[in-house]
Amino acid sequence: MGYFGTLDYTIIAFYFTVLISIGILLNRKASGSIEDYFLGGRRMPWYLLGFSGMAGWVNITGTMIIIAFIYVLGPRGLYIELRGGVGLILVHMLIWTGKWHRRSGCITGAEWMKFRFGDGPGAQMSRLVTVLAGMLATLGLLGLTIKGLGIFLSMFFPYPPAVCAVAFIIIVTFYTMLSGFYGVVFSDMFQTILVFIGTIGISIMAFKLIGTTGGFAETAVEVTGNADWMSSLPSWKTEVLPGYEMYEYLFLYASFALLNNLLGGFGSGGMQVYFGARNDRECGLLSAMWAMLMSVRWFLMMAIVVFGIYLVKELFPDQGTLLEATAAIKAQFGTISQTRWAEVLSDIANNPGNYSALVVQLENILGAGWADSIQMLGYHGNINPETLLPAVLLKCIPSGFRGIMFISLIAAAMSTFDSALNGSASLFTKDIYQNLIRPKASNREMIFASYGFIVFIVIVGYFFAFTLKSVNDIWSWLVMSLNAGLMAPVILRLYWWRFNGAGYAIGTGCGIFFATLQRLIVPDMNEIVQFVVIMTASFACTIVATLLTKPTPEPVLENFYRKTLPFGLWGPLKKKLPSALKKKIHREHRNDILALPFVALWQITMFMMAMQVIIKAYYSLAITGAIFLVSVVGMYIFWYTKLPKDNFYSDDDFVMNESEID
Repeated sequence: MGYFGTLDYTIIAFYFTVLISIGILLNRKASGSIEDYFLGGRRMPWYLLGFSGMAGWVNITGTMIIIAFIYVLGPRGLYIELRGGVGLILVHMLIWTGKWHRRSGCITGAEWMKFRFGDGPGAQMSRLVTVLAGMLATLGLLGLTIKGLGIFLSMFFPYPPAVCAVAFIIIVTFYTMLSGFYGVVFSDMFQTILVFIGTIGISIMAFKLIGTTGGFAETAVEVTGNADWMSSLPSWKTEVLPGYEMYEYLFLYASFALLNNLLGGFGSGGMQVYFGARNDRECGLLSAMWAMLMSVRWFLMMAIVVFGIYLVKELFPDQGTLLEATAAIKAQFGTISQTRWAEVLSDIANNPGNYSALVVQLENILGAGWADSIQMLGYHGNINPETLLPAVLLKCIPSGFRGIMFISLIAAAMSTFDSALNGSASLFTKDIYQNLIRPKASNREMIFASYGFIVFIVIVGYFFAFTLKSVNDIWSWLVMSLNAGLMAPVILRLYWWRFNGAGYAIGTGCGIFFATLQRLIVPDMNEIVQFVVIMTASFACTIVATLLTKPTPEPVLENFYRKTLPFGLWGPLKKKLPSALKKKIHREHRNDILALPFVALWQITMFMMAMQVIIKAYYSLAITGAIFLVSVVGMYIFWYTKLPKDNFYSDDDFVMNESEID
């Protein structure tokens, strides 16, 4: 094919050899117990868990989506991804929700339901609906990853996206099954190192390219058609490409996206890295490392966009040809859905002999190199910015380094995939198989049950992937519709003593129903409308269901509260604690809440500065940097200096003085 040289293939072969070896070598260690398999025996140091958390979020498909928004809007693309790609829920996990979940001693989020609501019918229902929500989210994430990876790989290999994705999912499924959480963490660390190497190299190249060519700001405006491309301020309205019209009211969209993530963060933390953390302190440290490692992604994405802008200018000096080429293809195939667009372009590029008349037209429109650029065509007659990532790797990166970049991006996809598989398998094995089907199942039997489930959900996710219009299609639904439907019950379980298992189960079930209904009946609904309507409906169902059903049994509530010690509406439980402990809790909660705005600003400005450095937007960088420094000082005062040596509370904290005993 000519895309890879000998060095590239050597690097690719080395990567897959190491990956499979990790799975084989850690198989025995992972099989020691079900806790070893899903949580690494709760012995993993915080820095390894930080690597794993970051790697699990830096996926190839999400990267392609964010690159698309940065291409369309410049650094302001970050504001669109306040809906999820910025990962602001990490702020809450860093400060309080991570340590709250760790204190439970549970293995899965669904098992945590029993810890929170007990064993009654409502509690059992809440546990089951948590599994359902987790599996639905995993299915969406798998479909998202497979869809994006298929598009990515089909630009390198002469096969349609559906075929290209098969080899990937076989390999990642194999090593995840073998090594469990140990394999996820160690492979994630290995893969994160590769992402670092690729990012440093391409960032330096992009930085030098801007210096060599000059006039980058003018070129970016000319190519993208966005006069404010270099700006970092979230303007009220901005120019966008066809197909991205819902984002033109940037400030309004960003405000709702921010609200979505900030609210969602209050219910976050039920992740394996926190269940597997050794103590409260390490929950905070792993989260901080996770956020800092994620900043690397924003260097990478802006560097790709810089190359992409110059590439588009070179390939399509007259972007009117894009509309002509798209029209010719649609005329050839008649009615063609957006879900099949990538498949059709791949087939034309790889089998030109089947489309002789069309090829003549494309040569006249795009020139002799039509085959090298056709897969960048968008369905709406413009550049498809979701293809910039593979296009840049193919056409702008030299052989040898291309292999490193290719593998670092494949590594990012695998990290997301294996984390999702391991988490979903833990839900099925602990909360369905052991809880309902085989309570006395042996450790070996449960591990084999997880194998079977992993294979099943991967197959379903594979077929689901190729019903999607684009990678942004499913991502927007996951973060603005499904997430909105699950938000109310997920938040209330941590902050309201009266909330019960029935309220959680009914609220979550209604949220899933409303989100699924919207997807089936009104798939093109505006994202802001999705968020407002579905969150409001789910919240109303949750409150009504809670008030019409019995409260959680008091002993269960007391056990949950004494172990977790959250803030919120817990007055009846808090008054039973020793007065010295109440004061200690008050100090912890006060500092946690005061730290929130500083940590949020720290994370957002850290990501924004990464992009501003690459494009040499030094004036904007100075302003962002000043805000960043203020946030660091506040974060240090209210968060870092308050971290304990291990846990915030000891058994002695719960001992009452004689004067406090009735």
